[in-house]
Amino acid sequence: MSLPTKQISYHLTKNQGPKGVKRTEDPLNAELDSNLVLIKVKAVTLNYRDLVISDGTYPARISDNAIPCSDASGEVVKIGSAVREFKVGDRVITNFDTSRLYGHSKDQDFCLGAYTDGVLTQYKILPEGGLVKIPKDSHLTHEEAATLVCTGVTAWNCLYGIKDCFIAGQSVLLLGTGGVAITALILAKAAGAVTIITSSSDEKLKYVQEKYGVDHVVNYKTHPDWEKEVLKITDGEGVDFIIEGGGSGTIEKSLASVKVGGQVSLIGFLGQAEQTPELLMPILMKSVILRGVIVGSKQLSEQLIRFVHAKKLPMPVEKVFGFSEKEVQGAYEALKSQTVVGKIAIRVD
Repeated sequence: MSLPTKQISYHLTKNQGPKGVKRTEDPLNAELDSNLVLIKVKAVTLNYRDLVISDGTYPARISDNAIPCSDASGEVVKIGSAVREFKVGDRVITNFDTSRLYGHSKDQDFCLGAYTDGVLTQYKILPEGGLVKIPKDSHLTHEEAATLVCTGVTAWNCLYGIKDCFIAGQSVLLLGTGGVAITALILAKAAGAVTIITSSSDEKLKYVQEKYGVDHVVNYKTHPDWEKEVLKITDGEGVDFIIEGGGSGTIEKSLASVKVGGQVSLIGFLGQAEQTPELLMPILMKSVILRGVIVGSKQLSEQLIRFVHAKKLPMPVEKVFGFSEKEVQGAYEALKSQTVVGKIAIRVD
């Protein structure tokens, strides 16, 4: 297979938001070191992280003129001489932190799409550890497969990332209807959870009930003290697991909603409290496990892929955009609008 010498990539103009995501023509050097793999990117999915990177508010280093995005699926087109895990033609997804084979992330600089160039490009060269294989007979589209990289692994880590992991029959509370929440809902339902989800929109809640089969819904606009509704649903006990994306704006209510000995996984910072929330006493008195979760390792990704493949689970791609500059910026704007339930994808041609 002959490879081009040039490719279309997108680069960030710092602090300009979606309009600063600019299409360029870059050289493609397909000469590989022994441990590297070249993939043809087929699809990219967006995360809230990509939005805050584009507007410069991400709390970690961002390179000048960086290629954005971390979540891609594609096909291997060339391998280095020492590569053993992959062969040409394999379907793959990226590993969010290319240095993280197992355990915790030790250096944010290796996470794709900020300090290290990301995947919003036609071709991408990565180390062997920066990719995870998708089964040849996978039911997933490239767009669905790409959702596994960040939202999928994050959700899996929240449920299965520590020894005291999820057990069928336990309850899981999901805040909002974004990518991680809906992906976690799909995984939790398939694993036998009692599921509860919150939103400020009755329309979104109805949609999630009809499409994804969530067991209970709570409108936090109608019920500002939504933690009381969660306690009603659970007969006053609280929930076993909470996937907490609101940050300081919702953490106190999450701690009020969790069962004694339950787990709260902090995955984001969408909301901001007016004053510093009181955390110590609720955590102490309820013996809560409070975890910070930044995606997960290649090992967790492989576990997730096996589960999704065995259960033939669909992933929640709700809107797909093209690869023109107008379409790519439109994908970012759609993410910014917070009107899409689930995931937004970009099809790379």
